Amino acid sequence: MAHKIGSECIGCGACAGECPVGCIHDAGGVFEISAAECIDCGTCAGVCPTGAIKAE
Repeated sequence: MAHKIGSECIGCGACAGECPVGCIHDAGGVFEISAAECIDCGTCAGVCPTGAIKAE
């Protein structure tokens, strides 16, 4: 299971800076998590200011 970034994403990038495996990438103003790389640690969800990141 991986985490997913929803439509609440404001493109701040806080999540990308915290990801220990670097699986979060800018997708043109919003961010996406590569499910194949995600280790499901949840660190990104903890720093998201809008609560856009949820476990799938």
